[in-house]
Amino acid sequence: MSENGASYAAAGVDIEAGDRAVELMKEWVKKTRRPEVLGGLGGFAGLFDASALKNYERPLLASATDGVGTKVDIARQLGVYDTIGHDLVAMVMDDIVVCGAEPLFMTDYICVGKVHPERVAAIVKGIAEGCVLAGCALVGGETAEHPGLLGPDDFDVAGAGTGVVEADRLLGADLIRKGDAVVAMASSGLHSNGYSLVRHVLLNQAGLSLDATIDELGRTLGEELLEPTRIYSLDCLALIRTTEVHAFSHVTGGGLAANLARVVPDDLHAVVDRSTWTPAPVFELVGRTGDVERLELEKTLNMGAGMIAIVPQESADVALATLADRGVDAWIAGEITDRGEHTTGAALTGTYSS
Repeated sequence: MSENGASYAAAGVDIEAGDRAVELMKEWVKKTRRPEVLGGLGGFAGLFDASALKNYERPLLASATDGVGTKVDIARQLGVYDTIGHDLVAMVMDDIVVCGAEPLFMTDYICVGKVHPERVAAIVKGIAEGCVLAGCALVGGETAEHPGLLGPDDFDVAGAGTGVVEADRLLGADLIRKGDAVVAMASSGLHSNGYSLVRHVLLNQAGLSLDATIDELGRTLGEELLEPTRIYSLDCLALIRTTEVHAFSHVTGGGLAANLARVVPDDLHAVVDRSTWTPAPVFELVGRTGDVERLELEKTLNMGAGMIAIVPQESADVALATLADRGVDAWIAGEITDRGEHTTGAALTGTYSS
């Protein structure tokens, strides 16, 4: 064979670097292990012992798939790779817990322009840490090298997860009643939605530097933008154990009203009072800097409320106490009313507290 012949390595794919990345990530994956997981990292498929589900009368499997959007570009620019995995787990597992399901296991997909083993391992470290916070196992994944399609430092991440819930404990619109309380749980910041708008306003239009210290944020812009998405899975499961819960809503793309409307039945309406909380300074920074209208901000960003629980009024105090014990700031943000003449399932009223 000619010494100048084509090869996989010459085309830009480094198999040895990929193998090195797998070795580096193994210690982190082990930290997510649950008793039901069989085998180790490196097989063609992750194995989870489904016999554990025999304890259920009628187990329903819940699944979700997601990514973290253009937030990965902030991580790339800053060279910080060990937090983006928290975002990925949150986006997947906090969707799964909405129906009342316990997160069981997750797989990830990491696509890079060039495999830098330490970078890939750092990303997986973040995913593993997120899985621990969500109570699920990381049973496998894939790292793909796409030279020519992605730049050497470019990457993207995606993940899929599975959970389980007893059929007669499934949460959702059927349980919601007039008079229920809308309990909001504070977000840790922007989470992982709206970064196309945020990047356009703060970086492209205003020309702010990620290394710049922003007084109102109390830290650099980059640190604020990379703040990991809060993982609510175990907090939501704690609520289910301690009090009656009718539904959850994970506030992601589309904002609070649109995501809350997804779980409100057709004959009812959720009214959320803005005056019950003060959004973190980063939301005002984006709105002011880009002259973004409030409704546009609310359609794009979580505005400080990352997860919603809908509970009977008599359960609200227990719910707040449970969340407080777990270190989650929460408050009663509104209530469920008759739909009446409202054309949407949820709406925000009033003005944010300052």
